[in-house]
Amino acid sequence: MTHGIRWGILATGGIAHSFTEDLVLTGHTVQAVGSRSQESADAFAAEFGIPNAHASYEALVNDPEVDVVYVSTPHPLHAANAALALKAGKHVLVEKSFTLNAGEARALVALAASKNLLVQEAMWTRFLPHMARIREIIAAGTLGDVHTLLVDHTQKLPDDPAHRLNDLALGGGALLDLGVYPVSFAFDLFGAPESILASATFKETGADAQVATIFRYAGGQIATTLSASDTKGPNTASILGTAGRIDIDAIWYAPTTFRVCNSANEVTETYVSEVTGRGMHYEASEVERLILAGQTAGEILSPAESVAIMETLDAVRAQIGLRYPGE
Repeated sequence: MTHGIRWGILATGGIAHSFTEDLVLTGHTVQAVGSRSQESADAFAAEFGIPNAHASYEALVNDPEVDVVYVSTPHPLHAANAALALKAGKHVLVEKSFTLNAGEARALVALAASKNLLVQEAMWTRFLPHMARIREIIAAGTLGDVHTLLVDHTQKLPDDPAHRLNDLALGGGALLDLGVYPVSFAFDLFGAPESILASATFKETGADAQVATIFRYAGGQIATTLSASDTKGPNTASILGTAGRIDIDAIWYAPTTFRVCNSANEVTETYVSEVTGRGMHYEASEVERLILAGQTAGEILSPAESVAIMETLDAVRAQIGLRYPGE
């Protein structure tokens, strides 16, 4: 199977491996890869059977056989690397968090608009089948008035101070790596919050170890999130409404199961995900659909919403006193 759109992979880290593996597994065309060294690009290309291997990001984005570039570098490089691809006339799918801060996000979206190109945040969870089914259930009124989200994303990640996840210069910390998932989920349900309360604890490197938030919305809804890089929690989520609730099992942000319960606590639906691979190809399919339709923004996650999410993350950082070098 071929989808007609040719992908270029910018950088060769762990998330790039996961994404590319899912693309190859599901028949998408991965045409090229670019790294900071020819050796790394060649090894990645050999692993996945990619025809073109480039020793620089500049060479990748200027490859005439590439239609869309997937950016998977560390957070502080997202904006510059995505801009590099846009200026070369390529559509872009850029890993979350979308950028380091809202200022970068606004500039990136403006650049894409000026060139009539698509720039999409790679929040893969939004595009998974179980999340699509949850949106259908809520839209049908099954839960009544939805007023609460309870969600955590908590992992026991490396403690090494030199690790990217603990390095502020690389955007390390719980918020941008983990917290962006539940914050994006809250946006999916309720939109931008009217008020934000945030609290955090920090590692010796200055990176945030735990971040808890309470978002309140104009309609009276409340979302609570907990993100942590120093302890592994349940990684579940619950959506509460006046007529019932949805309980999403671990790991809620990956293909999983959920149950719909009515107000009498009776299970009315059980959903089981049947997904090939990890499920990262769904976001790629949406990007391809939009490109082929000549659209630069979709309904599931628009560039404007990614900017709003970064604005909320900035507000959380302001409350907890977290700044990144160079800001």
